[in-house]
Amino acid sequence: MGYFYIIGTICFTVYGQLILKWRIVNYGVMPEGLSEKFIFLFKLLYDPFILSGFFSAFIASFFWMAAMTKFEVSYVYPFITAGLTILTVFFAIILLGESINIQKISGVFFIICGVILIGFRA
Repeated sequence: MGYFYIIGTICFTVYGQLILKWRIVNYGVMPEGLSEKFIFLFKLLYDPFILSGFFSAFIASFFWMAAMTKFEVSYVYPFITAGLTILTVFFAIILLGESINIQKISGVFFIICGVILIGFRA
């Protein structure tokens, strides 16, 4: 059951990040003035998709707390990070049309190698 909590954390976090990026770009760039920034960010909260991204992050935090009851943080956090990185990069390229380059591919590869090394328990 512990790995289910890890997968839940990853899935809800990835959804939240991608949905926020997808919707926020429709509102333009962040204004320069402090009061304009607050107004801009407040307007974003009226977007139901952005609200779903926040709700998704909230649900992910429950999965994370549950995962912490099953594993040491030093063991599970690299898996969370790897899952987030791999899925976010993959779906950002596929769904959001972000660029793919050798640096991204190499970075994901090295993260996977690190997780494999941490995954081997002594």
